[in-house]
Amino acid sequence: MLSIAVCDDNIIECSSLSRRIRGMVRELGQPCILRQFGSGRELLGAKEQFDLVFLDLLMEEPDGMETARLLRKKAFGGLLVFVSVSREYVFEAYDVEAFSYLLKPVDTGKLGDVLRRALSKQRDGLPKYLLVSKERQQKKLFLRDIWYFEIQGRVLEVHGVQGVFSYYGQIGALEEELRAHGFFRCHKSFLVNLGSVESYNRQEILMENGERIALAKRRYEEFCREILDYMRRNGGIL
Repeated sequence: MLSIAVCDDNIIECSSLSRRIRGMVRELGQPCILRQFGSGRELLGAKEQFDLVFLDLLMEEPDGMETARLLRKKAFGGLLVFVSVSREYVFEAYDVEAFSYLLKPVDTGKLGDVLRRALSKQRDGLPKYLLVSKERQQKKLFLRDIWYFEIQGRVLEVHGVQGVFSYYGQIGALEEELRAHGFFRCHKSFLVNLGSVESYNRQEILMENGERIALAKRRYEEFCREILDYMRRNGGIL
């Protein structure tokens, strides 16, 4: 069951977009639950966990971009689709890992394309996790909740939304295992989640939690290629 939220302080536009989304998702053979919100504040106060959120940018405070940032701070791991009359915020959308950016009036073909890609991503992207052992116990570490790994001797430290978890492991083997899932070895001691990168320069990477991670000089160009490819695959600017 796909859970969708549509947030727009224009009630008529919110209802119209919701009706179109519901009809298209039904045609695609996917059952869904859809809720409408008249403000960012209402959306942020919702108790449900949404898979897909359509968010108008030009709303009263908090506006759409600020609402998106607050959602991400609350560890929202779903797909964000911005809807706006202007392309002005296209590049800011990358900062909150927007899945797509649609211009009003929303084109039917592009809306359908976004929904098809979102459904495909949801089906293919069921929660992926590592299963690691520590003190004879096994623990699931969901990749979407991890910011980065750090190796300390023979101990791997996992830094993420649930704090720091450590276990015995090899960062080289982990690099091979996670590269296809959006992780990059930026330094001999660090393996970062590209989806959690806030910004970067030639010396370091700023993660979304505010931490700065060393970026090795010899890995800089490859890192640039990898993160741009990651953005193309996951940004979907239309």
